[in-house]
Amino acid sequence: MVSAMNSFGIHFLFCNIFVSIIIGVILLLKRIFRNYLSGESQYRIWFLLPVILAVPFLSVRPAGFSRLAALFHAAGSVLSPEANGGIPTSAAPLPAADWMENYGVSVTRASASFWGCLLFVLWAGGMLAMSFSMISSRIRLYRMEKSALPLQSRKARALCLKCMEEMQIRRNIPVCSTAFLKSPVIVGMFRPRIYIPIHLISDFNEQDMRYMLLHELQHYKHKDAFINCLMNGAAIIYWFNPVVWYALREVRIDREIACDTFVLQMLDTDDHIGYGNTLLNFAQKVSRSPFSLVTGIGGSTTQIKKRILNIALYRPRTRRFRIKEGILFTSMILLLLESTTFIPVLASGTRASLPKDAVIYMDDLSELFGDYEGSFVLYDAGADAWDIYNEDFASRRFSPDSTYKIYSALLALENGSITPDSSYLKWNRQSYPFSEWNRDQTLSTAMANSVNWYFQTLDREAGMDAIKEFYQAIDYGNQDLSGGISEFWMESSLKISAIEQVELLKRLYANEFSLKPENVQAVKDSLRLSASGESVLSGKTGTGTINGKNVKGWFIGYVESEGNTWFFAINIQGEDHADSKAASEIALKILADKGIFS
Repeated sequence: MVSAMNSFGIHFLFCNIFVSIIIGVILLLKRIFRNYLSGESQYRIWFLLPVILAVPFLSVRPAGFSRLAALFHAAGSVLSPEANGGIPTSAAPLPAADWMENYGVSVTRASASFWGCLLFVLWAGGMLAMSFSMISSRIRLYRMEKSALPLQSRKARALCLKCMEEMQIRRNIPVCSTAFLKSPVIVGMFRPRIYIPIHLISDFNEQDMRYMLLHELQHYKHKDAFINCLMNGAAIIYWFNPVVWYALREVRIDREIACDTFVLQMLDTDDHIGYGNTLLNFAQKVSRSPFSLVTGIGGSTTQIKKRILNIALYRPRTRRFRIKEGILFTSMILLLLESTTFIPVLASGTRASLPKDAVIYMDDLSELFGDYEGSFVLYDAGADAWDIYNEDFASRRFSPDSTYKIYSALLALENGSITPDSSYLKWNRQSYPFSEWNRDQTLSTAMANSVNWYFQTLDREAGMDAIKEFYQAIDYGNQDLSGGISEFWMESSLKISAIEQVELLKRLYANEFSLKPENVQAVKDSLRLSASGESVLSGKTGTGTINGKNVKGWFIGYVESEGNTWFFAINIQGEDHADSKAASEIALKILADKGIFS
């Protein structure tokens, strides 16, 4: 639970940075093209805001519209044993049956959970305070509704009906009078009511009242009550983000300007000045509503100034203007939508996405995972399709632990530190926690027993510059090696997702890295674990152990059979006892249930 809170907190924090940047882009585009967009279009651009603000809570990958086509593309490229020479008959001997043994070494890490939990508590506390404020506003609104009376003035009632008819609103919207407001408001998303201040009824002016009613009815017609609810929800969740608050303020201004524009489109040109004068005459009375849950003609002095300016500059849109506006508006929306889909991927490098045109099937394997949090990713090369359990978790990046040793070996083979025929390294006589480590090693024994000192020796011989260049070339996870040459992979800086693990295995298997074939084959041989009938299981386990507790288990690999290859990765996490053995047992059960390997 604490780990999940920390992970989400970091992701959410960095997503807020990108959310703020996109909001800034929206504001910049609106300013640059303000003379080419009507008040209506300026407001409708903000319809993207709820989508932008929801993205940090979703597992979004840049997919576009092309993913649908992938459903009809199952006969695409196929990775199979035959494509790579078939299942090797001269492969290295399979390791002992205890290959699932946990060889995780504990590392000491200062716990960041206190600060992560503190930030989470502060965020939740702020949301709670904002929620209480909204509830308080709703209670005051409820009291106002209970004290309101049906509109008694015949003239006012007749005018209301006339305005509804003028706007072609067939629904009978009740109109009430109240002493608790200074300006008219419309309340309710499903059962709307218009509330008019008593002083406006007693000082009845038909023209002013008509303008105000037309404005409120525009809010109803364009479902602004729903948008208002979304804005209030955003204010609760993003209470700490000043950029979001500024954007919400701009939405309110643009909403009122859009309503003014809709009213102006209904009025004769001679009435435009009268509508503007109504706002000016009631500038003192028509003030900000005390209720956050309503929409009305009122607003702050700044808002009214902008609205008056919009009314003064209003001109009917020509056909040419509408065409240009439509092209510009559509282009802006598409650009912003495309940018939005990359937020989770870019946010601090903590997530990764599936291939753009991936065919995906979602599995529910929660019973097998039990109390562990985790994911399982399977790629069926023959069907060119993915089976995924917990896609959100599968897209998150975590330390690879000993699974990184696949690529440490590959680099060592490529730079000549070892060769397929000569991978022997002599034990340095230092005592290690596992007896299997306290002896001389070859690539096969070191991979089977996950011998840390063997691969650390290879990495030191390669040097950090070569490692950085190699990991960039193969596009390995976040490529962050700042944790140091001996332990960047061990619950430290280097991180990779289960999805990326499978992607890399696919590319390694097909040698898309254009490495020496004999080196790739040597790594494949070292990964062979077990055989069942005509199927061969290859893979690598990894355990993350922090302060003496096994908090993460990996098992990644592939199953070869005659005619097909399946690539998989499982990652499990917990407060303790989440190790490679537990991950391997779950993975083997899944593979057996799917009829892939048993």
